[in-house]
Amino acid sequence: MKSIMHKNRFRGFTLIELLVVIAIIGILSAVVLASLTTARSKGSDAAIQSDLNTIQTQAEIYYNDNGSKYNSTGSVVNSCAPTAGTMFANSGDGVPIANAIQGINNNGSSPTCNITLAGDAYAVSAASKSKTGVYFCVDSTGNSTTTTTSLSTNTVCP
Repeated sequence: MKSIMHKNRFRGFTLIELLVVIAIIGILSAVVLASLTTARSKGSDAAIQSDLNTIQTQAEIYYNDNGSKYNSTGSVVNSCAPTAGTMFANSGDGVPIANAIQGINNNGSSPTCNITLAGDAYAVSAASKSKTGVYFCVDSTGNSTTTTTSLSTNTVCP
């Protein structure tokens, strides 16, 4: 009788027990991955907002250093391209702004940038990564806002 009990004691796990454990691990890993995706999107949003705040601060420095103008090209600017004579230039005074725009691009959003013909007003916006149809926007009037309207060609946040 002792030998039969001894054999059953070291038999191991059944297939059902192993499948249940694997299923539990799978469910837990799916929950963790879903949480990480949300956290990454919110982290990207925070980085985008930080880059927009950098643009707003650096734009005022550029304005003061460049004859009270954000744009000295003599034309309307509707692009974030690093254009000479604008606050988006990637050399001289425009470097921090060009770097912030690149940071927005690196976080998976495409910024919209506008400067008036006179060079006296600008606005920059970028789409949220965690919320569809939500945009972050900064402009030359001091606005720093979240909106559901895209910037289009405006130089004031909607």
